[in-house]
Amino acid sequence: MTNLNRSIGRSALLAFGAPIGVFLIVISGWILSVNYWEIPKVLLPSPIAVFQAILEQRGTLFQGIVATGKAASIGLALSVLLGTLLAIIFSQSNWIRLAFYPYVIFLQTVPIVAVAPLLIIWLGNGFWTIAVVVVIISIFPIVANVTTGLLSIDKNMMELFQMHQATRWQVLVKLRVPVATASLIVGMRISSGLAVIGAIVGEFFVGNGTSYDGLGSLMTRWQTQLKTDALMAAVGASTLLGVTFFVLVNLLARTLLKRWTNAVGFESSK
Repeated sequence: MTNLNRSIGRSALLAFGAPIGVFLIVISGWILSVNYWEIPKVLLPSPIAVFQAILEQRGTLFQGIVATGKAASIGLALSVLLGTLLAIIFSQSNWIRLAFYPYVIFLQTVPIVAVAPLLIIWLGNGFWTIAVVVVIISIFPIVANVTTGLLSIDKNMMELFQMHQATRWQVLVKLRVPVATASLIVGMRISSGLAVIGAIVGEFFVGNGTSYDGLGSLMTRWQTQLKTDALMAAVGASTLLGVTFFVLVNLLARTLLKRWTNAVGFESSK
């Protein structure tokens, strides 16, 4: 038992200590590089300057996190709803899937930088334009993963349902959807990061010249003002927001969707 406890302790120490050690090495190298080569603050501020910018702009950064998080949340929720609905339709009809799935792929390959100005013309400089940008960027992983999950049905299970004369609706609700839940979680994990990226990209355009104070618009403003320390603070806030979304998706998988993920062995595979 003692050896087991020591092994667990070493594993925990490695799991937490290794990332902290890398972080300290990077920060130390950053400070030494800035001081040794006397790099101008406008090019690369020191970590201390970035931390001071975080303290000075904490209120503005918090408002930016809230605004960007709101747009990313709404866009991600719409992506999950629309993507799951499309995947269900694709799973029920081969010809619909063959006819429309290439256009879903096309939507993913369209450069959002080219589409965003059109969205501003059509929808204006507002919140919903950013939400639509989020949907465009984050919907494809949902559609692709859920469609694959809905179609990846064990042949024996399908024959069992057919033997009991199950209807198409019963097969969908009681077999396909539970099996596809794990695939939905995978898609949401990918889309959670893309949602934050999409919100910030949308804010680069929508926030330019408006009173919108999302992280993307703050980055644009501070870049123009050459406030590199504040700009890097906004980048750090964006990273924190993306990690938060990823953690929330995992929490959702372990709570609300636990029954279905356990049923298909998703938890045990992690």
